[in-house]
Amino acid sequence: MELIAATTTKTGLRVESALDTRIYEKGIKVTDAEMKTIHITGDAFHPEWNYTIRPRPSHEIRSG
Repeated sequence: MELIAATTTKTGLRVESALDTRIYEKGIKVTDAEMKTIHITGDAFHPEWNYTIRPRPSHEIRSG
């Protein structure tokens, strides 16, 4: 968390973070159909850690 809190950009954006202590259910399965409805784009810098998740446009969902 200390690394995230120290993050800034060249334009002055500062990142704030907080620890989420809630308990989440384990083992939730995501179906192939559910995975097809999201659009994950990895960043150029460490895409395994840095990515953007957006809904797919509705025309892509219909056409598969």
